[in-house]
Amino acid sequence: MASAVLMVGATANAANVATVPLATSANYSVLGASTVTNTGPSVLNRSLGLWPGSSITGFPPGLVVAPGATDTTNPAAQQAQSDLTVGYLNAAGRSINATTTADLANLNLVAGVYAGPSKSPLSLTGPLVLDGAGDPTSVFIFQTDSTLTTASGSRITLINGAQECNVFWQVGSSATLGTGSVFAGNILALSSITVTTAVTVHGRALARNAAVTLDSDTFTTPTCAQTIAAPPTTQPGTAPAGPGQPQLGTPPTDLAFTGRSIVVPVVAAAIVLVLGAAALVFDRSSRRMRKT
Repeated sequence: MASAVLMVGATANAANVATVPLATSANYSVLGASTVTNTGPSVLNRSLGLWPGSSITGFPPGLVVAPGATDTTNPAAQQAQSDLTVGYLNAAGRSINATTTADLANLNLVAGVYAGPSKSPLSLTGPLVLDGAGDPTSVFIFQTDSTLTTASGSRITLINGAQECNVFWQVGSSATLGTGSVFAGNILALSSITVTTAVTVHGRALARNAAVTLDSDTFTTPTCAQTIAAPPTTQPGTAPAGPGQPQLGTPPTDLAFTGRSIVVPVVAAAIVLVLGAAALVFDRSSRRMRKT
């Protein structure tokens, strides 16, 4: 299938792309093959794995946040590497929807499968925006037969419902993330992954055949909403009452309100009615007394 050529400043047309299966490899923030080496207080919000190598160093001071685990040369890590291979080949085999510039900076992309010219090395020297167009199941796949390199301070931003778990970077060699950058998505690298100092990764670093190197980095669990949350049908002021409490009725559907603001006019109206009735009784009593 022929692909469109996407230039800087352009926006591609969204494509219907199936997600990449990660299976058990999705349980890991970092998964290496030969070694995993960390310097400084890196934080992983999911598990850390290594197979078939046996050397994980730098934890501590690095931290794997519970319930994440550290799996070293065990069946769980072996299965994760097997699942990573399946996911990598799946991503690499997708037909390209659009060809981008080699540098992805200043592009605004919707769902699709992207690659640079001839699947050349990809870089990111500035901002990249991924637009879900209101669909949280939008999938973004980036392919390169070579390297992925992001510059210091570069940033990937997701808007309009795009989810970090649905962004995939299939890297045919090694990936390097620049100092202080903000990265989103799952790196599926054939060789090594180097995450330099103070990088925030909203996703995963998964290396099939070589090392993962970290330095005071933060890995968060990628967002993965499947639907955009609809406004609540039950407002805070209409929740069922507890024992011994009066039951509030459901407000009219055509009355706009926020929180408990609907209660104020209802209570005020009730007070007015009570006071009005009392005044009427008092007036009638006064008239009878005058007649007598």
